[in-house]
Amino acid sequence: MKLQHIIGADLSKESIDLASTESQSYLRINNSLKGFRQLLNWLKDQKIKTSAVMIVMEHTGLYSYRMEKFLYRHQVAFTKIPALAIKRSLGLIRGKNDKIDAQRIARYGLEKRDILVTTKELNKTLERLKMLHSTRALLVKQRASLICAVKEFQELLKQSDLIIKSQLQLINDFSIQIKKIEAEMTGLIKKDQSVNQNFKLLKTIKGVGNIVAIAVIVKTRNFTMFPNARKFACYCGTAPFEYSSGKSIRRKTRISHLADKKMKTLLDQSAKTAIQYDKELKTFYERRIEMGKSKKSTINIVRNKIIYRMFAVIKRQTPFIENYLQTA
Repeated sequence: MKLQHIIGADLSKESIDLASTESQSYLRINNSLKGFRQLLNWLKDQKIKTSAVMIVMEHTGLYSYRMEKFLYRHQVAFTKIPALAIKRSLGLIRGKNDKIDAQRIARYGLEKRDILVTTKELNKTLERLKMLHSTRALLVKQRASLICAVKEFQELLKQSDLIIKSQLQLINDFSIQIKKIEAEMTGLIKKDQSVNQNFKLLKTIKGVGNIVAIAVIVKTRNFTMFPNARKFACYCGTAPFEYSSGKSIRRKTRISHLADKKMKTLLDQSAKTAIQYDKELKTFYERRIEMGKSKKSTINIVRNKIIYRMFAVIKRQTPFIENYLQTA
């Protein structure tokens, strides 16, 4: 059935505000099963068929998890949009509350209705992998913070001081839990033939280890979310864009700051590793540096080469062959 109704949803931990620009109606529900049922009754009262609805919501992490499961179960289409994309589309705005935010999201959805893409449900492997990956990233960040704190205290206190000992114990505990999560992720991958096949193919590329491979599989939904390497590079913030207008504005191509910064950081680490162990990329890097090119831009080119290699091996379903130029 043709998409007829766009509903904006502003989510928080406790509640969800819903607004429809077509019917000029508004509803606030609890972020719970009871509230989700109330949503269905709201649609029914307005004689809106669930098959003709698209709910537009921002990426809010775990806040939307229960609602997403409910919508999948009742076959109600929805899409998740980056908050910054909605904010920038609104132009100059004044005032803010949950009802207004829901109305603004609905208006964004109405304007973009022809290009909205329904968010598809992840299979159990990818869903679990996504949770484990984000949890690992959080633990790694907290461990890094503790390591920095210990280094500072070691300049002031004795190694036997309780402050240092307690933080070292926490660092050790974090390391143990991180290893457990990594073990579960690799075990989970082995049980899914499609994910495992792509995981193995990615690891044939120099600079792509377990964590980078898992991150790419999670972010691309096992290479079903992005049609090509360029789209994924844009998502990661590594794709260069031209900046010019008329005859007066002529700037160097540059990358966008609207990106998944965590994925970009992982690719940065991947590129630096690849430069050490991949002969072709090492030669490329050294030649550009000798030519006076900046290290930063060269690293970014290597990041993009790795992205293109990843999409190439997945598309062909064959391992990467070093120094075989067609794979780059």
